[in-house]
Amino acid sequence: MENYLYREFNRSVYRETLANGLRVELMPMAGFNKTYAIMTTDFGSVDNHFIPYQGDEAVRVPDGTAHFLEHKLFEKQDHDAFDLFGELGADANAFTSFTQTSYLFSTTSRLHENLDVLLDFVQEPYFTEQMVAKEQGIIGQEIQMYNDDPGWRLYLGMLGNLYPHDPMRIDIAGTVESIRQITPLTLMECYRTFYQPGNMTLLLVGKLEPAQTMTWIKANQQRRLFAAQEAPQRLFELTDPTGHDVIPFRSLTMNVSRPKIMVGVRGTKTFANGRDRLKYKLAVDLLLDMLLDDTSANYLRLYDKGIIDDSFGYSYDMQRGFDFATISTNTEQLEEFADEVMVILENADQELEQAADRFAGVKRAEVGRLISLLDSPEAVGNRYAGRLYDDANLMDEIRLLQELELADLHQAATDFIMPQAMSVYQIVPQHQ
Repeated sequence: MENYLYREFNRSVYRETLANGLRVELMPMAGFNKTYAIMTTDFGSVDNHFIPYQGDEAVRVPDGTAHFLEHKLFEKQDHDAFDLFGELGADANAFTSFTQTSYLFSTTSRLHENLDVLLDFVQEPYFTEQMVAKEQGIIGQEIQMYNDDPGWRLYLGMLGNLYPHDPMRIDIAGTVESIRQITPLTLMECYRTFYQPGNMTLLLVGKLEPAQTMTWIKANQQRRLFAAQEAPQRLFELTDPTGHDVIPFRSLTMNVSRPKIMVGVRGTKTFANGRDRLKYKLAVDLLLDMLLDDTSANYLRLYDKGIIDDSFGYSYDMQRGFDFATISTNTEQLEEFADEVMVILENADQELEQAADRFAGVKRAEVGRLISLLDSPEAVGNRYAGRLYDDANLMDEIRLLQELELADLHQAATDFIMPQAMSVYQIVPQHQ
């Protein structure tokens, strides 16, 4: 077990790859009573086209399969894993993204027993026709609920603009029609391909003793037999990596009281390694803060003109194989908002020069925010992205952020903001 010491944070990270391929990260936090555990597989909604484990021919599974599998792993022949966690005093949950599925719990006691529950239910699948049929109804209702949510429709509509021919345009949960096609065989095929230990990471943060915890994990893994490791063969590739397929504008009519609008920017840069990817993400995050945070001249000007209100927000999302930014608000001035934001983005270099005196303060504020997250086991665990950033953790993020210069933001603006990769999506009330 390797020990990585972060002296400036008075923290250590213990890391080991087990004989079966499972990567284990342990981050003890002295003085904390809670432990947060998260087990993640590199399998998400975009991974619907692949060569199955020990197979030769490509398969395409229905949209929403990764999310469906997440739901069904908790349910076993004679019990539900949620009930076991509850009996042990732990809170458990799970979530699926475009590229990952994670299973987690937090507890203040009986850590090792809860660990057994986590490892056992994730690594012992059980699927039946009856279970699948029941879940199709439950998830179908969930999908319909989201379809009635204007905020979700705005976000998904923008993804449809940015990636019109790629799986990101589809709801992570799939569609009512696609999940009807899922069978136990579908789930097992995906499970065998992507839930191999070598494609998974287990991270524990908080109250723990590293040596004892690692011994317990190894003992659990040694009790079961695993099939030979085989790296998943994903066949997903962006239809147009240059972003020239981006749809510039679409509009949707819904039953909303005020119009909603979002400007999106699709990234087109490729990266040599995970740390370069993380540095770029941090630079784009800071770039957007410099241009649009609530202390910026742009924000204050747009707010004073009534173009934006307190609903205004922006974010940048980096995932395996793609990245994008969104900027949104509720406003009656739809065209004005789109035009203003586009101009700000397209003139990012000049904007950065004019606001150069703000850089140190904006960076300091972000460093402070990330440092404050070190007091939350959940925050530390949820920011860990495994292979995406070459196992960088929150402390690595802070170090990289501290090294950023204004020139890095200029370079990020040049690399990220491409006219052909920008788009607008809006939702207007039915009476308009």
